[in-house]
Amino acid sequence: MRFVGSSEMREIDKRTIESGIPGVTLMETAGTAVARFVREIATCRNAMNPVVLLVAGNGNNGGDAFVAARVLLDYEFRVHVLCTCPLDRVSGDALTHLERLRSRGIEPGSLCSSEDWDGYTGGDLPEPDIVVDGILGTGVEGPARGAAASAMRFLKRRYPRSLVVAIDLPSGLNADTGEAAGETVTADFTVTMGLPKKGFIAGDGPGRVGSVEVADIGIPGEFTVSSGNELELVISSEVSQLFKRRRIDSHKGVYGHALLIGGARGYSGAIAMAAQAAVRSGAGLVSALVPERIAGTVAVLCQEAMVHGGAESRTGSLSSACLAGWSDRMEQFDSILIGPGMTPAGDTRRIVLDMLRSSTIPVVLDADAINVIKCADISIKAGQCPVVMTPHPGELARFLGRSVEEVQHDRVGTCREAAERTGAVVVLKGSGTVIARSEGPVCINLTGNAGMACGGMGDVLAGLIAGCLAQGIDPFQGASAAVYIHGRAGDRAALGTGQLALSAGDVIRSLCSVLRDLAAR
Repeated sequence: MRFVGSSEMREIDKRTIESGIPGVTLMETAGTAVARFVREIATCRNAMNPVVLLVAGNGNNGGDAFVAARVLLDYEFRVHVLCTCPLDRVSGDALTHLERLRSRGIEPGSLCSSEDWDGYTGGDLPEPDIVVDGILGTGVEGPARGAAASAMRFLKRRYPRSLVVAIDLPSGLNADTGEAAGETVTADFTVTMGLPKKGFIAGDGPGRVGSVEVADIGIPGEFTVSSGNELELVISSEVSQLFKRRRIDSHKGVYGHALLIGGARGYSGAIAMAAQAAVRSGAGLVSALVPERIAGTVAVLCQEAMVHGGAESRTGSLSSACLAGWSDRMEQFDSILIGPGMTPAGDTRRIVLDMLRSSTIPVVLDADAINVIKCADISIKAGQCPVVMTPHPGELARFLGRSVEEVQHDRVGTCREAAERTGAVVVLKGSGTVIARSEGPVCINLTGNAGMACGGMGDVLAGLIAGCLAQGIDPFQGASAAVYIHGRAGDRAALGTGQLALSAGDVIRSLCSVLRDLAAR
């Protein structure tokens, strides 16, 4: 789904209303989407009788907040609403929804000046589990002022432990440039309406929007069509289309067989987590080729995988002899992953190059499988198999002969360059993971959270990608889907554990519920 600027979004909204969908209906749909998302995260957080504070401005975002408050009442949440303007200044569709909220017995509080907010202590308001930001929308330019800015300071000062859900975009963030001039909300989640905004991936945006969910508010599809040569956001509705309903008479052979090659003495966990993720991806069968001495350990850690012990070097990594006898078996597999826990020692480079030369099925290169080759190697482009690479910024910097700073300064550009020079699908991991191929749009993923900055997360992602490709999903689409699912599982897991305690194992366990929501069965 393409990113849009504020003026284009206003034009799309206008055309949608002219097509016959009233503005009051769009607002009802938007606010309901916010309420449903709030309910989802409250459920994942195991919040009992959750308290939600909604802060509304006098624009459309405020109207969305009024709708969300009313729907949350239906969910039996404890709801409190504060406004940054006199209620008699609320007009249009927002006024309609304010009256509907009042009919449910909720009279929003009104704090209309900086002095009101600066002197406000919260009164009898209990600490909210979730704060919903509906203060400012996409039409605001320049720093927030007056009551709006003071409201943001109040929320940051008074409720630092509450989860923050922004409506459409965090208040104070420029929808076009991502500039956070003056007071700006830092959201944990942003529920954006219709289409993602350009400011989410520019300037200060990536550090402010948190994990992004796009709400379908009924905008006709012809108004949102991409030109096919732009940056696009990976979204749930597009991912879900890749996982078709399974036939009742199908069997495990229908859903692909992934082969994972990796591990070394002292690094059995990496390949085991990759195997666990591949198993959870929906692949019918998962096999792992690991050094003989750790085969038993890996088999215990992932009982669903078929684990094979291979010849190993003196350092405990796989030797090139491990592939002896496997050439005739490769036709059994539908995807290959090389790298997790493999280490760059011994014959790792030779194994990687042999696979790239001989394979005709998709190959995923992760971790040390990337570290032992360089962009100057022609092996990837010269091979006869589709390749997906999953570098973090340090690995991509070494691969391209650049500095990490150069990669991070232009993540989209360097990722696209690597894809063009190799012909591979390149997944540049990190906040705002970038997925690029040699031609066509580049995808950005905006799920995931800072708790995922810990060991093992890359192994889980690599296993997911291999599992998706084994099921016959196109490499670019499969990589994009796996990145989205990985981030969403991380978000869901963090709601239960908190970001500080989040582990790769927690993400693996959360894959089930994320895939259930996407596939519906």
